[in-house]
Amino acid sequence: MRWFLAVLLVISGGAAAQERRPSHCIAIADAAPGIEYIHKAAWTDPIPDFSVRISYIAHASFLIQTQGGLNAVTDFTGFIGSADMIPDVVTMNHAHSTHWTANPDPAIPHVLPGWGEFGQGIEHHLDLGEMLVRNVSTDIRSPYGGVEERGNSIFVFEIEGMCIGHLGHLHHVPTDEQFAALGRLDVVMAAVDGGTTMPLPDMISVLKRLKSSVIIPMHWFSQFSLDRFLVDIRNDFPVERSGGSEIIVSLRTLPDRPTVVVLEPGYLIDLE
Repeated sequence: MRWFLAVLLVISGGAAAQERRPSHCIAIADAAPGIEYIHKAAWTDPIPDFSVRISYIAHASFLIQTQGGLNAVTDFTGFIGSADMIPDVVTMNHAHSTHWTANPDPAIPHVLPGWGEFGQGIEHHLDLGEMLVRNVSTDIRSPYGGVEERGNSIFVFEIEGMCIGHLGHLHHVPTDEQFAALGRLDVVMAAVDGGTTMPLPDMISVLKRLKSSVIIPMHWFSQFSLDRFLVDIRNDFPVERSGGSEIIVSLRTLPDRPTVVVLEPGYLIDLE
């Protein structure tokens, strides 16, 4: 009987492990270089096959959309604009109230906070088929000068073979273990305020290590702070600025070298 139960536990444990789709971002993969990857689009327009649309909403909030119709919003504050849209997934960070809400709409199917009990962190691995959402916990500064270990998260969205990372309200250079857990990031959203998150030299060192094909600045409080980041990073990566708030990317169209793509924030509105 004991032998039978032991075998049953091994079998059931293996079946449970197989249900969790492994991350393809952790493994090394080659993306074919592309040329044109910035497109004029509205957030309600159809998305081409094998592509993802990213719309900059405000501050650190982005709308990430799949071709099949899934919508995810990062650093969700409860307000995305006047559009009548309920996201399928929202992620939140704990550092400040401008990155989370205590009262998310109960109609949202998946609300993912980037923190758990104090110092304990949290782990997410949400597989929606077309989109896999996971997180890597990071530390944050506490309001009283200390550190809340694992109090924030970097969220990674795996869609159409691409790995899209939102660094959140990152307060420190990730450890080697955290970089390894992140894996490859084809697209990354990075806070470039240079103060309330990280000093610019530290953030630029993080971006140089990640070598993401597309780097989207966020969390800039003024044109001055954005320009300061762009001046500092031009020595390492080219900068492109179309004046739009959205891009559509795919593995085929990713640039062949890390490129900073500046998006202008814009709240979502219903378009006829």
